Amino acid sequence: MPQRKYVRTVIAYRDYFKNFKRTVSQSVIDKFYEVFIYIMTLEVIPSTFFRSIEGVKGLFEIRIEESGNIYRIFCCFDEGNLVVLFNAFQKKTQKTPPGEIEKAKRIMDEYFEEKKGLKR
Repeated sequence: MPQRKYVRTVIAYRDYFKNFKRTVSQSVIDKFYEVFIYIMTLEVIPSTFFRSIEGVKGLFEIRIEESGNIYRIFCCFDEGNLVVLFNAFQKKTQKTPPGEIEKAKRIMDEYFEEKKGLKR
């Protein structure tokens, strides 16, 4: 099998994603990692898997469907090709709950504030 060429790196900020991951089945986790491989290797990520959040500059959602369940993982880009994972949730309604978006925005702000503090 040929060596994969990575165009992006995916990292998790703090324990937000890790804590969510503990609440889902192995098949869901496998699907998460399958989509992460797409994000890391495809030049253009299909919107089926990746979309920007309207009204929140810089915030994106990774879209995953497994066994009829829908999951979202919020993230942002940093330094061009770094994808930073934040909170995740299982989607139960058509619209993404505003509280989840607010939480993701807070975490994103925290990430960049913390990063700024490290560069002093």
